[in-house]
Amino acid sequence: MTANQASTPADRAAGLSPAALRFLQEAGNALAHGRPEPAERALMSLLALAPKSAEGHMLLGVVSQMRGNHAAAIRGFDESLRLRPDDAPTLMYLGISQFEHGDVALALASLHRACERAPGMTPAWFNLGKALKVHMRREEACRAFERVLQLDARHVMARNSLADTQVSLGDIRAAVANYREVLRHQPANHLAWHALANLKTEPFNDADRAQLQQLFRKPDLAADARIAIGFALAKALEDGSAYAPAFEVLREANALKRRQLRWDAAAERRQVDAIMAAFAHPGPEPVDALLGQEVIFIVSLPRSGSTLTEQILASHPLVEGADEITDLPQVIEEESRRRGVAFPQWAPAATAADWARLGREYLARTARWRQQRPRFTDKNMLNWQYLGAALAMLPGARVVNGHRDAVETCFACYRQLFSVGSHFSYDLDEMASHYEEHVRLCRFWQQRFPGRVLDHSYEALVAEPEARIRRLLDFCGLAFDPACLEFHATSRTVLSTASAAQVRQPLQKNTSRLGHYEAQLSSLRERLGNAGPV
Repeated sequence: MTANQASTPADRAAGLSPAALRFLQEAGNALAHGRPEPAERALMSLLALAPKSAEGHMLLGVVSQMRGNHAAAIRGFDESLRLRPDDAPTLMYLGISQFEHGDVALALASLHRACERAPGMTPAWFNLGKALKVHMRREEACRAFERVLQLDARHVMARNSLADTQVSLGDIRAAVANYREVLRHQPANHLAWHALANLKTEPFNDADRAQLQQLFRKPDLAADARIAIGFALAKALEDGSAYAPAFEVLREANALKRRQLRWDAAAERRQVDAIMAAFAHPGPEPVDALLGQEVIFIVSLPRSGSTLTEQILASHPLVEGADEITDLPQVIEEESRRRGVAFPQWAPAATAADWARLGREYLARTARWRQQRPRFTDKNMLNWQYLGAALAMLPGARVVNGHRDAVETCFACYRQLFSVGSHFSYDLDEMASHYEEHVRLCRFWQQRFPGRVLDHSYEALVAEPEARIRRLLDFCGLAFDPACLEFHATSRTVLSTASAAQVRQPLQKNTSRLGHYEAQLSSLRERLGNAGPV
């Protein structure tokens, strides 16, 4: 979240001695320049002279906040509020640290109070909007960002955040208008350019291409901005049917991104070997064979139809789409820390009671997704590695193994600038290595758990949608509902911005771009020729 440093006007320093006031000013100047150490020294001197200085305690909380020590920051803000109740800036800072500390309900209460106490304080509304957005209260987040823009129409971060939230809610037209408004004021704003490209459904025009080409070659452009502009330019060139130049820009942008990341194909291969060894033999009989029947795991590579599959299932009145939730990896990681052994080394020693305990923990953590509907989907991108553990924990769960043409999938990932993760996707050879390991492990799961993992082909879904949707619903134990055929009309929040606009449209029969890049992708096609489907 954003912690705008509060100034220290005279009325907030009233009653201080000249020496104390000097220390307060030193602290404020140090914080304004991002220097927490001298600020802390000055504040300790201030509080030695004036222990009841609410401003001093508040700024000491800001120092802890800057360092990431949110527990200490909360203590400082609480002490400041004890001395100066309902102070709006302090409430805002308190809300930020409470949110970062995981106290979401308290954070939202503090941020709401800050906005009530100071209705014209733009940073308070902005931070409230960010907290609401992350906490999946997207309509309320939109209203908070709109309030920011009423106070400051040129608040670029709020307008970009509003547009991102509108995308997740399916209001694509409003989102595009807001991204364009950002670019009207800041033509070089790489976040807005990338967000427009990431919609996939909004074409760029000649003026856009010219602007993006000029920006991409700007000599002093920061690396992150050049990467984002490069991915947007590649799409703009594609929109103009300039495929060879588009691929060259894409190659350059991917190479820039790859230099920022670490990924090791050999390490991933060893991890897959270890997982297959750990789950090679049947585990103990489950304590409760029906535990987890609420859960539908979706397993797939990025850009291979997982969001579409979830949108179809979430169109059913009994299913909530939870998107890429992180609860399963977190449960596994916490168990690894408890045992002091990395996953999957501890898996063969886990008892039926251990797996049931972990399954109940997962269900408790995901209870929020069953408040309105009894079933939910989990399509975290790491599910493919954790599937053996997931089915041991939740023997009643269903698993949908989605896949798409190998070259199509790899190239779609290569064309995508991911917000987090997917470090394998910025080099086509590494992307192919990851695809091969993914296929190898998913085939193992299908053999290891016959009847519990549905093979779900994107191409088959496009070719015969009704038959494949009926098959999908039947596997998940769901009665057929016509709404699943009209999935694009379903109103729900879609967190995957790369697919949010696409799943609002009916199925497209031919979305392949491979024909335009035959020469550039020939080596990838040759390598993946023997990989076959998952």
